Amino acid sequence: MNPIQSQESAQAQWRKEMHSLPPWLKSSIGKASEISTVQKIIKQRNIHTICEEGRCPNRGECYANKTATFLLMGKICTRACAFCQVDKGYSPTSLDLEEPQKVAEAVNLLGLNYVVLTSVARDDLKDGGAGWFVKVIETIRQGNSNIQIEVLTPDFWSGKEAARAQRERVATVAATQPACYNHNLETVKRLQAPVRRGAKYDRSLNVLRLVKEYDCTIPTKSGLMLGLGETEAEIIETLEDLRAINCDRITIGQYMRPSLAHLPVQKYWTPEEFTRIGEIATSLGFSHVRSAPLVRSSYHAGE
Repeated sequence: MNPIQSQESAQAQWRKEMHSLPPWLKSSIGKASEISTVQKIIKQRNIHTICEEGRCPNRGECYANKTATFLLMGKICTRACAFCQVDKGYSPTSLDLEEPQKVAEAVNLLGLNYVVLTSVARDDLKDGGAGWFVKVIETIRQGNSNIQIEVLTPDFWSGKEAARAQRERVATVAATQPACYNHNLETVKRLQAPVRRGAKYDRSLNVLRLVKEYDCTIPTKSGLMLGLGETEAEIIETLEDLRAINCDRITIGQYMRPSLAHLPVQKYWTPEEFTRIGEIATSLGFSHVRSAPLVRSSYHAGE
């Protein structure tokens, strides 16, 4: 089979996989006008949102509800997670010194009430990008002191004395008093290695633990994807581990393969199963639970 035939075969296989999705995963992405307005504003400023880079199925709904998730520090990640659509590479671009102001301008133009700031992993930076989170937060607040800002950070584990560095970097971001501090476990402990290359289960739990040690009043949140081969017992164990470190909020959604180059879906969990798992999470003491197939880590974050 020549390269063109191989590509056509892959495209045909991908179309077949998309058409075979369960009906509960085939939803509208929202009004085209709302999506195009946001796209125009972010493209004019050469900034990024995970909503677009990750092609989130809820982006139209979030834009309509005046929320968005900005992707800081470029769009090339130094980690190579097997589920993620964000570009990977070991030579990310240098930081755009105008990014904090560009993001602040976009926030004002879009009239956002609640902003989520996330980033690619930048293991190449001396502080892992913690200081950059602070710069963007401070710049946004200069234009709107009342805006609510949630952070979704990487694990900040890199460099010499990585454990000490992680503690300092988490404290740096937590000192800005975000409306919520989010860090996603993504999957159960057994599946961390194949799913989250370069990350570890205990390191991620430690991020949320450190936030509470720094300031117990800051709400913490994590997110899980289902469909990678986990069992219900493993999901419950993960939820229990999160509650053991006083994680307050949880989002649980269905993993959907971005392309044939990513990990295949092992199971499509039903809406009823998501509801049951959500009820278990609530019974364990999470204050906010979002559990449904199309839920993502920033889904209804403003609520």
